[in-house]
Amino acid sequence: MIQITFPDGSKRDYENGINGLQIAEQISPKLAKEVYSATVNGETWDLTRAINADATLKLNKWDDQEGKHAFWHSSAHLLAEALETLYPCIKFGIGPAIENGFYYDVDPGEGNIITDSDLPVVEKRMKELASKNMNYNRQDICKEDALKFFTQKGDEYKTELIGELTDGTITLYQQGGFTDLCRGPHLPSTEPLKAVKLLSVAGAYWRGNEKRKMLTRIYGISFPKQKMLDEYLVLLEEAKKRDHRKIGKELELFTFSPKVGMGLPLWMPKGSDIRQNLITFLTSVLKKRGYRIVTTPHIGNVNLYKTSGHFEKYGADSFQPISTPQEGEQFMLKPMNCPHHCEIYNAVPHSYKDLPLRMAEFGTVYRYEQSGELHGLTRVRSFTQDDAHIFCRHDQLREEFKSIIDLILYVLRILNFKEYTAQISLRDKKDRQKYIGSEENWERAERDIIEAAAEKDLNTVVAYGEAAFYGPKLDFMIKDAIGRKWQLGTIQVDYNLPERFDLEYNGSDNQKHRPVMIHRTIFGSMERFVAVLIENSAGKFPLWLAPEKAVILPISEKYNDYAEKVLEILNNSDICALLDERSEKIGKKIRDNELKKIPYLLVIGEKEAETGMVSIRKQGEGDKGTMKIEEFVKFIHEEMNKEIAVKA
Repeated sequence: MIQITFPDGSKRDYENGINGLQIAEQISPKLAKEVYSATVNGETWDLTRAINADATLKLNKWDDQEGKHAFWHSSAHLLAEALETLYPCIKFGIGPAIENGFYYDVDPGEGNIITDSDLPVVEKRMKELASKNMNYNRQDICKEDALKFFTQKGDEYKTELIGELTDGTITLYQQGGFTDLCRGPHLPSTEPLKAVKLLSVAGAYWRGNEKRKMLTRIYGISFPKQKMLDEYLVLLEEAKKRDHRKIGKELELFTFSPKVGMGLPLWMPKGSDIRQNLITFLTSVLKKRGYRIVTTPHIGNVNLYKTSGHFEKYGADSFQPISTPQEGEQFMLKPMNCPHHCEIYNAVPHSYKDLPLRMAEFGTVYRYEQSGELHGLTRVRSFTQDDAHIFCRHDQLREEFKSIIDLILYVLRILNFKEYTAQISLRDKKDRQKYIGSEENWERAERDIIEAAAEKDLNTVVAYGEAAFYGPKLDFMIKDAIGRKWQLGTIQVDYNLPERFDLEYNGSDNQKHRPVMIHRTIFGSMERFVAVLIENSAGKFPLWLAPEKAVILPISEKYNDYAEKVLEILNNSDICALLDERSEKIGKKIRDNELKKIPYLLVIGEKEAETGMVSIRKQGEGDKGTMKIEEFVKFIHEEMNKEIAVKA
């Protein structure tokens, strides 16, 4: 007999070799139909995999990420089988589950092209195969046999992957007539995969390398019920309407130019105003909280990043070093701000009384993202971080960390992000080679984050393997208006860079001590934050953030002189406004400016011109009556103050 411990702490004895599905069936037949994978001793398994020793067990349903992962990973294999029946010469790359759905990278074979128009046929075949209720069977295989199997199939992509694996760790999965190299886990069978939709076709370089072959990537989504799929597709259509690239073009916020370069955004006046409004707002908040603003260059000597460890870890993903006329001298476009801030700290001696030292910068950094992964403002090669680094004593760390949590939550409330999860990002449980620093410092930093998050009563999840190479972090995963998740603000605890840069302060004992370093962003990347903000608000920004607060609409040219006086009063009162002097009917002017999502429309006719008034329409709400222009100025300032007068 073996003993199984459940998440609630209860224990129960079962026969050796029982699996998660059998345990679920014994608990409840209904439960057995609702679970998709099992987490055994912290590792996600197939439900049908035998448990041969005492273990902890969690049965994963659809609402568990592990359940969704198994569901979508199984869907990817079903997609591959459907493709193989339709394109006999096809070869397969990788087919993982992703945050929303799955994809498979494939090489359709010589002369074959798969386009969006082919997806309905593939989707139909998937449904036909799913209805056969085929089992997903796991098989352990030695490396030699795995290589032989895929070599005979002529699939060089799989043989390349197998060549990098360790013998004794390789498994295949087979369902119906399809066999794939895979770690799993998968569903017991294809039966639940009834509600499936293939979404799009894209290109993807093999293994993300631009020098390798371009494969065809097919994206899809699946759900346990058709109703859930239908609801998701409605959200997907709403997402298309809110796409920040579409709205950004319509509102003239930003653009890209192939002459400037891929992934290098150009901020147009209105978009730049939004950026600057965000920077001005946060700078004011930071100064009240004791931050000092610094500025650092866009480049740094390559040795700076070798000292920090960024060159070793991210050198391949950065722009290549820039050589100067001086022999042996090389610089890099700045990939991170933190090494520069360490050098500012080191410029003068520090006492324990000086700490915490809070150093902030809106610093532009550069990273060489693959061209196929660039996406609007959310994935670019040049972006500005609202970066800050806090140098503090260890006894100050907990309060500083919690203070940053408060600041992030304050900003989220101001900008109407109501749903979020705090992700505690820790080291990979097995692969420690990705990280720098001592075991002691890592354990200390991870404990600090876990305990600080608990003290703030945050809704948290733990993600192993998501830590930065120099320290663990707390990532704020924001859910927007249509349910998508974005990683924005982050707080990282770092004991390693202070050692690498030999940072010190003179303690109360008159001895030298190492400070602890906290890395943090509130917005994250300004580019990504604005993109998410655009999509969350559908381009209808809060009044204090909108590039223009009002547009003046004279009903005829006779009132242009008065309209210009109103414009002058508004602009002189720090209220950015526009004047629409077109010789169009007022109805058209109103419709056109509603589409520009300007918060207030000020209509001016004979009555308004004679009495010094403006007739007010609010974006999306219609007529709001009339006011003296001086009253409107006061009203606008009061409204903006109300929007940001949220207690931290």
